[in-house]
Amino acid sequence: MQIAPMIDVVFLMLIYFMVSATLEKQEADISFQLPGTVEQSAPLAMPDEQIVEIRADGQVVVNDYAYDAPGSGRLVALTGMLSRFREASEAGRTEARVILAPDDAAPHQAVVRVLDACSAAGIEGVQFALEEESF
Repeated sequence: MQIAPMIDVVFLMLIYFMVSATLEKQEADISFQLPGTVEQSAPLAMPDEQIVEIRADGQVVVNDYAYDAPGSGRLVALTGMLSRFREASEAGRTEARVILAPDDAAPHQAVVRVLDACSAAGIEGVQFALEEESF
């Protein structure tokens, strides 16, 4: 049995299947647009400030939702929420402001961690809430 004609037939079949196969489109060739931010021409009526409460045990609470554990070193979830808040404020052409309302017994380290989270999120408008004194 001669092997040379068999090799020729195999190569011919290979060439036939390569030419007749349909090429699939690569993902880069498919045109589509990802969702993004939309610039507003006028400011939107949305809350332009977030009140961040710091409880006595060091727990950080925004809108009755607790972020991260009281003893965690970095407030990753709070930083992410503040970053999204800043991006939404910029898209709505308003200034993102954060008001810190620490409890009197809150540890200073918890306040500093919240300030670090605001800085990492790119929020510059940070204020402290003042309690009104009764006369």
